[in-house]
Amino acid sequence: MKKLLLALLLLVGAAAGVLYASPFALFTSLQWVERHIAGLSHERIEAADLSIHYYQGGPRDGETILMIHGFGADKDNWLRFARHFTQRYNVIAVDLPGFGDSSKPQASYDVGTQVERIAAFIQALNIKELHLIGNSMGGHIGALYAARYPEQVLSLALLDNAGVSAPQKSELLERLERGEPNPLVVRSPGDFERLLDFVFVEAPLLPGPLKQYLAEMAVTNSARNERIFAQLISRYIPLEPELPKILAPTLLLWGEQDRALHVSSIEVMQPLLKRPTVVIMKDCGHAPMIERPQETAAHYQAFLDSAAAGSE
Repeated sequence: MKKLLLALLLLVGAAAGVLYASPFALFTSLQWVERHIAGLSHERIEAADLSIHYYQGGPRDGETILMIHGFGADKDNWLRFARHFTQRYNVIAVDLPGFGDSSKPQASYDVGTQVERIAAFIQALNIKELHLIGNSMGGHIGALYAARYPEQVLSLALLDNAGVSAPQKSELLERLERGEPNPLVVRSPGDFERLLDFVFVEAPLLPGPLKQYLAEMAVTNSARNERIFAQLISRYIPLEPELPKILAPTLLLWGEQDRALHVSSIEVMQPLLKRPTVVIMKDCGHAPMIERPQETAAHYQAFLDSAAAGSE
């Protein structure tokens, strides 16, 4: 028995050593663990002549929550947040075209085009009604979708969303106006550490090899991300004229220390929405669902419960 236990310990130790020595193996293993804890499976579907990858979990006959990530990100951004909803909802976290595992054609990635791709994705999944939640660029896309297809949207949650001109400029905007490099684009491994510092007040803990792997992947994607960001600017669609078209109850949730998109954006959006709810999280940055997933999930669930009660 002691020999068997020792052999198992040696086997586990050897496996851990291999994982730690191989950043890709470590990444895929941790991704698998997080996905299974969340109750999500990796799926793929053809929509708008593109291959769209997504995570899905929870009861298929439950109300659908579609989660849309931000610029330079992917569906993994929602893993620790999504686990709080798969018992009750049909949860879908999508890789937008141009990001993650989805198709990356030489095409347009402005928010208007992405909205129509999301519409094709939703139609391909035969979803008639859904809750939308988006972060940053994903919030911009979600809000524009809710304005264009108001009859489909049960509720809308915008986490530090892009798309409005805030009364107070963000640090990101000030840097870009000075002609400084975009801190959201990782051009060298050192930029990745600076990105984490910029996006989060308290960044998630990452093992060294995993951080190295993520940095290398971000560098690999830098040229495409530069092109996409340029399209977002040149083909910008302001939300101010669109927000009054949104019929669904809308959560505006922001990290108070967001350096990318200033929290004062809420002052613009709240008066334009028919049914707004506002939550500002102190000591939190640009991606609350990553930085403080449990707290963000509690705020979102309270909002969903309130929206459901209001519709009765």
